[in-house]
Amino acid sequence: MDVLLDVDMSGGRRRGVEQALRAAIRDGRLAAGEALPSTRQLAADLGLARGTVVDAYDQLVVEGYLATRPGGRTVVAATVPAPAAPAAVAAPAPPRVDLRAGAPDLSMFPAGDWTRAVRSVLRDGPPDALDYTGPRGRVELRAALAGYLARARGVVAEPDQVVVCSGADDALGLLVRTLAATGRATVAMEDPCLAFHRTIVDRAGGTVAPVPVDGGGVDVGALGAAGAGAAVVTPARQAVVGSTLAPDRRGALVAWARRHDAVVIEDDYDGELRYDRQPIGAVHGLDPARVAYLGTTSKSLAPGLRLAWVVVPPPLAAAVDGALGPHSSVSSLDQLALAALVRSHALDRHLRRVRVAYRARRDRFVAALAARAPRVRVEGVAAGLHALVRWPGGPTEQDVLAEAAVRGIGVTPVGPTWHGEARFPGLLVAYGRPPAHDVRRCFDAFAALMACVTR
Repeated sequence: MDVLLDVDMSGGRRRGVEQALRAAIRDGRLAAGEALPSTRQLAADLGLARGTVVDAYDQLVVEGYLATRPGGRTVVAATVPAPAAPAAVAAPAPPRVDLRAGAPDLSMFPAGDWTRAVRSVLRDGPPDALDYTGPRGRVELRAALAGYLARARGVVAEPDQVVVCSGADDALGLLVRTLAATGRATVAMEDPCLAFHRTIVDRAGGTVAPVPVDGGGVDVGALGAAGAGAAVVTPARQAVVGSTLAPDRRGALVAWARRHDAVVIEDDYDGELRYDRQPIGAVHGLDPARVAYLGTTSKSLAPGLRLAWVVVPPPLAAAVDGALGPHSSVSSLDQLALAALVRSHALDRHLRRVRVAYRARRDRFVAALAARAPRVRVEGVAAGLHALVRWPGGPTEQDVLAEAAVRGIGVTPVGPTWHGEARFPGLLVAYGRPPAHDVRRCFDAFAALMACVTR
């Protein structure tokens, strides 16, 4: 084993070794029972005579810091008291019923396909599979994504336009930094929207301008008054209200961008997960020069992969390159594995499977509420992994959250998603998060909660 010792030899070599070992034992870097390097190895590491280290070990054995074991092994003595550990900050316990929005059922991750892809890369992949990667990401993944997005999302782009990012957060921050550098620091954002997205925009140098949302998606007519040079929108399924951007507004959104020399950031976070019809194509296809397309694997595969991408409009290419570092921040191995999943169509097969499973879950969730709490409404299109749940009058959002906490039910409040005063109370409930074997218990627990608070 290797041991890092800060040896001060100004008072003598043996004394310096003794003091360094005492300090390492006292502060817990060497724990009771842990084996030390042999005297020959430590002497070689420190550039000292072996006899010096032997004498230091012998002295610390006498003092009770070290002990010898059969076979000549020297270990830290069991009688040495452990240093006082700093007070641990207890992490909050996860809810017993976890219906918080933001993640899929992780047990549905295609582990077999991913394992085969990783093995294939390690066995037959390019020689630089584990090397640094250029700032835009692996060309293999960018080419695979360009092909996939063209056929599955209607996003036609060259591989050179794709930038691989460390999650959608990183992608959004990159785009806002780029836009701020090109004089488009005011960013219109849907009201309501995810609160941490506003934080990302703010920290990236943007100024948030709220624009209302209704049953037809973002109110494009209000964009002109926002004075924004960019707009972050979720056309396939608005992240909170759950509405789809109306056909006439899709064209109006692009027209607004052209008139104001603005950029639309299309957050297509779960565009593949539509259950009542075929997924709707991306707005990007209406004007690739004005729309920056943002995609991710966080909902289709798993958020922990930290894999996302941006299709950069050609006019922003130089500015994006200026905002990137020297290397991609995403694991080269993971990029190549995802490229293999896309090329083999394993990702398509996985998406077909989960669409069937999540549609059945949503139907089951709606039915559970209808049976136990008929006054409660599930709003938004049949898509994604969570639903907006609302109730008529009576209890406030905080009342419902308090009762949910008592019952150990985790949900996502709608309140923080508003830019200012909330227009209505509600909850985002992730019917897609619980593992399949626990769905019935979770849905029954939530239905019982809503039946209680709306009785």
